[in-house]
Amino acid sequence: MSIQENKQLSLWSVNRYAFINIEMAHVLQPETETTDPRILRSRRMLMEALARLLMKKEFEDISVQEIADEATLNRATFYLHYPDKNALLQAMTEVRFRALIERRAITFTDCNGALRAIALGVCDYLVESTVCPTQLSRMAFEGSIIPIVEDMFKEGLAHHGPAPGANAELLATTAAWAVFGAARRWFQTPNRIPAEEMAARIETMVSPVLFGVSQ
Repeated sequence: MSIQENKQLSLWSVNRYAFINIEMAHVLQPETETTDPRILRSRRMLMEALARLLMKKEFEDISVQEIADEATLNRATFYLHYPDKNALLQAMTEVRFRALIERRAITFTDCNGALRAIALGVCDYLVESTVCPTQLSRMAFEGSIIPIVEDMFKEGLAHHGPAPGANAELLATTAAWAVFGAARRWFQTPNRIPAEEMAARIETMVSPVLFGVSQ
């Protein structure tokens, strides 16, 4: 690894460590909806431990035992919360994306501009991932992003209703994959257009999927 890559890794790790401390209490593992302070504390400790270890070495070189030791927890406790270190890393990625959505107060209860805001959030998240270590850049972000966007679309469709005869859950899934796929293609394109412009294009393409051609 070059000196420049080491600097990027250290900078990302420091930023992520600070981010985790600030945001974890609000968005930690939201899919479980647990309020048990012991569970939340253990998960926070494991994420903080992984963030610290990422300042020192590559993800591939970090073991579950090292994470548990750094968190001052035992290995069995780690496996009570995550099946492996990849699941922990995935959870950290999800935390970051949820925090971005929450900071911007993005919801889908008002369809005016909400779809564009969600698309912009996905674009910005992908751009932010470029300052992450190489292992995060290679991750399948769809596992963290798409379920969140899908849930937001489901909530929006519950308020506005899908097109006649359409299945709301299927629409939400299709639209979430469309938003992510378009954003990822934009991100991978050299000399790409501004994120705001791409978000507007995604809105134009995905609105008919969610609301019918008349929209």
